[in-house]
Amino acid sequence: MAAVATSRVSGSAAPMTVLVLGGTGFIGPHLVRMAVERGHRVSIFTRGRRQADLPAGVERLVGDRDGKLEALDGRKWDAVIDDSATNPDWVRQSTARLSTSGRYLFTSSTGVYYPYLRRGLVEADPVHTEAADPKDGSETFGTRKATCEAIVVKAFGDRGAIVRPTYIAGPGDPTDRFTYWPVRLAEGGDVLVPGAPTDPGQFIDVRDLAAFMLTLVESGASGIFNAIGPGAPMTMERFLREACAALDVSPHLTWFGDEAVLAARGIDGVVPWILARGKDLGHTTVATTRAFDAGLRHRPIGDTVRDTLAWFRGLPAERQANAKWAIPRDVERELLARR
Repeated sequence: MAAVATSRVSGSAAPMTVLVLGGTGFIGPHLVRMAVERGHRVSIFTRGRRQADLPAGVERLVGDRDGKLEALDGRKWDAVIDDSATNPDWVRQSTARLSTSGRYLFTSSTGVYYPYLRRGLVEADPVHTEAADPKDGSETFGTRKATCEAIVVKAFGDRGAIVRPTYIAGPGDPTDRFTYWPVRLAEGGDVLVPGAPTDPGQFIDVRDLAAFMLTLVESGASGIFNAIGPGAPMTMERFLREACAALDVSPHLTWFGDEAVLAARGIDGVVPWILARGKDLGHTTVATTRAFDAGLRHRPIGDTVRDTLAWFRGLPAERQANAKWAIPRDVERELLARR
């Protein structure tokens, strides 16, 4: 994708028919609930394998992105929101089937910029649709997302929009990447913090992302938007200070900046912190001005932290016990003993 399309805003927020490709994962339930609250008529298209707590009246279409799209035949919607695709073939098939629908918004990722070789990346910076190193999972993911973007633009032109979120956080997160911090800070005691206080960090609350996606389709915006938070540049010191204040806790934070030791222990990312070097140099400094101008708004950091902890504590005990923490407790104890 060589250029960024110019944003076009109609200003209309009238009730719409909205199809969500997905709808039962992480982003989907928030998106669907918000769309219904805003007065839109919502359909979801899934394989029917997962059930989500969705509002009454949501139409559930069952099929498979991989060639089983018959439930979409003869239908069109005012807006299609694709929040479930990393496979270009899926996007190629869905855009072809839904070509008569009004708009198509594709949920991409800032991973399209990988490798992040400089700081301050913007939407007009080049992306790659072919991986130079197929064994690099981050590069493969980014090139597949970039290819999906190109398919959407070719099929829908200025009726298409691309949203590139950074790491997504908040209630419902299945990855445990961000959830680590609310849980660990609430436990208190000596807390290992990788990196340095001045290291930059970025994330976006899933609810702010969902609201922004709806704003784009309601306003008729087109083009590419980096969806990143919080609203002002954030250091890890600021993140942890606001997180602790929101949780009303005062753990002892021990900063550990030996990058070689961290890398050897597999600690290269505890969202919103990333080991920002090499191919990840600019990972947590991507610019988001364009999205803010188009309506992206961010809730306070503390709200995301507090709500994520409350959600996690409401999960089944087995799920909590088997959380996939980026810093295992035994590794934390080992590194704390070095200080």
